[in-house]
Amino acid sequence: MDKGKVWLVGAGPGDIGLFTLKGMNVLNQADVVVYDSLVGQGVLAKVPGSARLINVGKRADRHTMPQEQINQVLLEEALKGNNVVRLKGGDPFLFGRGGEELELLTEHGVPYEVVPGVTSPIAVPAYNGIPVTHRDFCSSLHIITGHRRAGQEYDIDFEALVRTKGTLVFLMGIAALADIMKGLLDGGINPDMPAAVLQQGTTAGQKRVVATVSTLEEEVKRQGIQKPAIIVVGKVCTLADEFGWYERLPLAGWKVLVTRPKGRSSRTAELLRKKGAEVLELPSIKTVPVQDKSPLHEALSGMEQYQWLVFTSPTGVEIFFQELRACHKDIRSLGSVKVAAIGQGTAKALEERGILTDLIPEVYDGDSLGEALAAELQGGEKILLPRAEKGNQNLADILRKKGAEVDDIATYETLYETSPLIHVGEEIHKRAIDCVVFTSASTVKGFVNSTELSDYSSVTAACIGKQTKAEADKYGMKTYMAEKATIDALIRLVENIKVSEQE
Repeated sequence: MDKGKVWLVGAGPGDIGLFTLKGMNVLNQADVVVYDSLVGQGVLAKVPGSARLINVGKRADRHTMPQEQINQVLLEEALKGNNVVRLKGGDPFLFGRGGEELELLTEHGVPYEVVPGVTSPIAVPAYNGIPVTHRDFCSSLHIITGHRRAGQEYDIDFEALVRTKGTLVFLMGIAALADIMKGLLDGGINPDMPAAVLQQGTTAGQKRVVATVSTLEEEVKRQGIQKPAIIVVGKVCTLADEFGWYERLPLAGWKVLVTRPKGRSSRTAELLRKKGAEVLELPSIKTVPVQDKSPLHEALSGMEQYQWLVFTSPTGVEIFFQELRACHKDIRSLGSVKVAAIGQGTAKALEERGILTDLIPEVYDGDSLGEALAAELQGGEKILLPRAEKGNQNLADILRKKGAEVDDIATYETLYETSPLIHVGEEIHKRAIDCVVFTSASTVKGFVNSTELSDYSSVTAACIGKQTKAEADKYGMKTYMAEKATIDALIRLVENIKVSEQE
């Protein structure tokens, strides 16, 4: 058997936007993903479902798997012929023990690549408005591990560090904050030198404490800090309040769960991230074409009999045109049929395929679509409605009451999805998610299926329309509804929710 290959991939400090393009490309091709506890949830959510997962759970204060065993796992999986991604928080070569992992691979002739990651000593201060170098304050940057083996003294020349007059960044040093500050003071640093502790930088949990070397420990105890966090020492810390850009974004400090299916969530997530939210993309549903395509194929072979073609989702559009091609037909076969769409998203999907819609209701839901289309009918029209297997029955009923003949054909079914890496129920239970975005009643049902909570009253639900809200209301969620059933309106809703909950 041919040897596989290992990629050491840096996942960055937490914000999925800081995960590199190369890292994402490599991750998408992985057969096996070996990951640790410092990898951000946003990156973990991007791990392909086809990959086998191995959690080695490394943190500074506890190791699920010893480093020597991790090295052996990488070797064994590569020797099986697998493409192995060793996914590491930050950068694999900066206190990430990546060099140790490569030694065993090199010894056995296993090919490997290193994909550097955005490192926290630079990114986390940047998100807190602290430039680690500034010609008015310093000319060097020094990154030091604050971790030490149990029972051993620090192997750090504090006097030499102080003499550099540069910015000092200590990683994994929160447990030893007192010792580090004492070492600097004993090394001759000015007790009034600015210093900061930066918690969970680049994520919704970001928080900073700025003080001086002599007062930082006391201030951290007073304000409280959660791991992971880094320590920054230097005059550049005084710039944090002036340059702190991240906290000024409207959704900064909020973690938002997006439940839309894969392929549909990207724009929603992008817009939320632009507003400063930490976005967790965990689809609660997926759509798959129905197995029996013969009813749709039969309809496609006789499109001339229909006066209206009605779509209720972008997915319905996508599958309709897939099957049109499968029948060796193109848009010419649609003839003079008029086209109705439930909303702007569906209309956009049609426009991308060369079809301009003849009707879009003012309110983007099934009942409104049925009423708007019924107003256009004379009676006796034949309508093709290709849509989800369990669609809103009211739509077809409204049209039939107006005298239309409706071929209501299931083209896809909706299945529930769960994440193998992130337990959403636990995240909700510990109130780690500030808001859940729902774009359909199905996403609500999928969310409930994946979480299996006994109480949903702590869930803040941003709902795209009345049917979605009604479904969330069934479970006692704290629900809000967008003014219009559009993604832009949904984003504005999330902003308004945050404002209202802070008042």
